[in-house]
Amino acid sequence: MNNETLDLARQLIARRSVTPHDNGCQDILAQRLQKIGFQIENLHFGEVDNLWARRGNISPVLCFAGHTDVVPTGPLEQWNNNPFEPEIRDGKLYGRGAADMKSSLAAFITAIEGFVAAHPAHKGSIALLITSDEEGPAIDGTVKVVDTLSARGELLDYCIVGEPTCSQQFGDTIKNGRRGSLSGDLTIKGIQGHIAYPHLAKNPIHLAAPAITELSQTCWDEGNEYFPPTTWHISNINGGTGATNVIPGTVNMLFNFRFSTASTIDSLKSRVQGVLDKYGLEYELTWSLSGKPFLTPKAELANALRESIIQITQVEPQLSTSGGTSDGRFIADICKQVVEFGPRNETIHKLNECVDVADLERLSKIYQLAMEKLLL
Repeated sequence: MNNETLDLARQLIARRSVTPHDNGCQDILAQRLQKIGFQIENLHFGEVDNLWARRGNISPVLCFAGHTDVVPTGPLEQWNNNPFEPEIRDGKLYGRGAADMKSSLAAFITAIEGFVAAHPAHKGSIALLITSDEEGPAIDGTVKVVDTLSARGELLDYCIVGEPTCSQQFGDTIKNGRRGSLSGDLTIKGIQGHIAYPHLAKNPIHLAAPAITELSQTCWDEGNEYFPPTTWHISNINGGTGATNVIPGTVNMLFNFRFSTASTIDSLKSRVQGVLDKYGLEYELTWSLSGKPFLTPKAELANALRESIIQITQVEPQLSTSGGTSDGRFIADICKQVVEFGPRNETIHKLNECVDVADLERLSKIYQLAMEKLLL
């Protein structure tokens, strides 16, 4: 079971790199990249370590992107092994970050090493953008690196993000976009009073009910070829003093849109406010955007990755935009073609996170084949 990608994945998993700490993972990657001609740039923002590494200074630029940080382990006693002491059992590599996404990072490196050894005079440039702030607030990570690159006019042509994308079997899914995430913090105002004298009060929960019903039943869009329809859901609702005989003065709701490219941020905001105004509500509403939707149509990058997956796995991958947000949402600002591909996502963020050992070298070979199709 010994192979280069596995060895490097184990080395990375052994680093306790819980967000926002990198704990030396990026140094391991940088040392190997430096040996094959990469220029290394360490970009520190706040508590976050970011690595920008590049070989070559001409187009096209193919970038591999990912993160060294992992989510907390959860109860250690419920793991079958120490999550930062990787173990192989029954053909699987166990440890925190095994699937999300230290195996992909290892595959990036071994794929690049193999490609450069075979094709030292390849066209274009190869780059890596690695952060330790993907699983957390995502404020001082990829978004700051993208801002830095944009300010100096350093754009990318292709980007492969190593997020775990596959569901039923390795090779079955390429993510070619992600929905946007728009949240609202809504407070509807009423008049507090004694529940036995409702004519002297104004119940904001009752007032909000018709608007909530309409918002929950609204068809925001029909989606498109790549995206499902936009959804709106309340995640929290709070009102009242804790007493059973007091009509509350306010009710607060937190809600979220997961939206496609079939809607715009401004249109969603306007339509929500239109519903609230229709029912004559007095309210305060603040918005927060955690990610715009992005979409990469079928083109050179998606085609190269698809052909590489089929060649190595004999599996026909499907294009998908499902799931939550990823750092691809930031990279899309400086790169027209962004896709995600990595191992199976069945155990990500769970206890006893693992990845099939057999998939590690296959993942590396797929990345290397994609490079050959794009940079030769």
